[in-house]
Amino acid sequence: MKDLNKIKREKRRKRAGRTRAKIRGVQERPRLSVFRSNKHIYVQLINDEKGKTLASVSDLELKKSDKKGKKELAVLVGQLIAQKAESLKIKKVIFDKGSYKYHGIIKAVAEGAREGGLKF
Repeated sequence: MKDLNKIKREKRRKRAGRTRAKIRGVQERPRLSVFRSNKHIYVQLINDEKGKTLASVSDLELKKSDKKGKKELAVLVGQLIAQKAESLKIKKVIFDKGSYKYHGIIKAVAEGAREGGLKF
């Protein structure tokens, strides 16, 4: 019998594969990929044609002196990636939620990026 964690990893990989099969990041409109761990949130702008990461941001870059919840940090991460994208002259992106539901922290990142000026 397969290990339960192995089954969970496989299901997550399949969900992410279904999402990523439909989207492709290019130089003019890169892919905004989100990864959420139990403690942190990471966001990357990826050009899939060249296989390069154009910019990346995580909540580790933010000063955690103020007590903020994960959703507030996710909004700030979204705004920060929008600033970096603006400096690279990128206005439109394709949102890649990976294997996660568009809900909670993932939704907060998207809203923060929209507030920062990115268009999906």
